[in-house]
Amino acid sequence: MGHSGTEHIGSHDLIEVMGLTFHLDTLIMTWITMGIVIVIAVLATRRLSIVPHGWQTILEMIVTALLGQIESTMGPRGKKLAPLFITLFLFLLIANWLGLVPTFKSPTADLNTTLGMALMVVIMLHSLGLMYKRGEHLKSFFKPFAPFVVIKVVEEIAKPITLSFRLFGNILAGEVLIIILGLLVPMWFPVPNVVWLAFSVFVGAVQAFIFTMLSMSYIGEAISEEH
Repeated sequence: MGHSGTEHIGSHDLIEVMGLTFHLDTLIMTWITMGIVIVIAVLATRRLSIVPHGWQTILEMIVTALLGQIESTMGPRGKKLAPLFITLFLFLLIANWLGLVPTFKSPTADLNTTLGMALMVVIMLHSLGLMYKRGEHLKSFFKPFAPFVVIKVVEEIAKPITLSFRLFGNILAGEVLIIILGLLVPMWFPVPNVVWLAFSVFVGAVQAFIFTMLSMSYIGEAISEEH
């Protein structure tokens, strides 16, 4: 994971700008993640062909799977948001895996990143809800009875918390265990490290999918057509 010992777990390189403190390492890893996503998109689309090959094949598989989920979860209105969710999934996938590369960290192992993304989803769901349903979106907080507004507010507060902590906790735990295994397991017996590395790749993909699907579900509920 690029750390020399457990004393570096959870630590960050801090910088201050106009009185605000930033995690420089998280920012750099986020930019690297965005760069990788852009490069993959360019490689997959620069020579499009009817018979896909290379990166085009991989990206088309991801896009096709996500489009099916978007259509079933969000309905017709969700198609307009497909680029957002496809980009979100690709970003999370690369971000979750980045920490498995020596000297790199996963930006999603920083709660600031996951909480920021979860807040983005919640702000979007209410903005789109107001745009599509107008007053009905606000009235939904008081259904079926007015006192239910308390429960609705608690649910909305819980959404970004559960979204962010689930992703953050799983990715950070994976990185920590890889570091601990690297310290405990002899270099001549790398099997546990390889097995856990493969498992971390799987967990990173699953967590990216779960975050994306929950985001689709939350926003889909806000923009769904009333029947």
